[in-house]
Amino acid sequence: MKIIKVYNNNIVQAIDTQGREIIVMGKGLGFQKKAGQNLEVDKIEKTFVLQGDEKESDIFHLYSRMPADEVDLVTQLISKAESVLDTSFEFSLYLSLGDHLHYALERSRQGLSIENPLAWEVRKFYPKEYQLGLETLDHIQEKFGISMEKSEASSLALHLINAQKKTAGNQQEHQVNQMVHQFLDIVRLHFGWADFQEDTSFHRLVTHLSYFAQRVLQGQVAGRNDAFLYQQIQANYPQALAASEKIKIFVKESYGFEMSLDEQIYLAIHIQRLIE
Repeated sequence: MKIIKVYNNNIVQAIDTQGREIIVMGKGLGFQKKAGQNLEVDKIEKTFVLQGDEKESDIFHLYSRMPADEVDLVTQLISKAESVLDTSFEFSLYLSLGDHLHYALERSRQGLSIENPLAWEVRKFYPKEYQLGLETLDHIQEKFGISMEKSEASSLALHLINAQKKTAGNQQEHQVNQMVHQFLDIVRLHFGWADFQEDTSFHRLVTHLSYFAQRVLQGQVAGRNDAFLYQQIQANYPQALAASEKIKIFVKESYGFEMSLDEQIYLAIHIQRLIE
């Protein structure tokens, strides 16, 4: 394999034995290497085949301007996430996560922060991904001396959630979309609406329902059965809870899925925001 470009000590673009352009990653793979030299194949940990000039341009533009310690942060987080979550990620994660971390660090240096509106959802329903995000913030504090808001852990977690390779691919995406439409129809009919006003509350509800649909298909019951909080929601948001109860019955009858009280509570809160 011949080297085309060296991005940093750990990431190199090369030509493989089949003549394909690839991105290879491995500790020390690009150390003191130049274009035209042979790769040390035994150091390769990951290989990605480039699909067209656009992707090549994207990753070169991003990683050529990122400091080496930031690139190391991205690769270390992805590697750790693959081990902890026992999954693999789309190549696009190296672009989206790298871009996010680079600008998040810049914003933090300027004293700016952006609140993630899905932060509480991520904490509740994706605890492993969220924990990886928190550990990354600790690492950033230690390595860069930058303290970030905890909501940033949720933003990092969302990148890990969205980039996980789906075994069912397009079929699962179609099922999720179909289920979201079914859930929205239940809410619409419950309140007698002809349609929804597509505002922030609506989009947040759709996002929540999309993640919920994925959990239904995967049989992942999230949250606990917090009876006290359920009673508070029942007293304050009875109509929203009634709509969520219909969705609970629907997924039980159609998919054999038992929705937890926590799941129903958070769904009711989203619906309440919508009707307000």
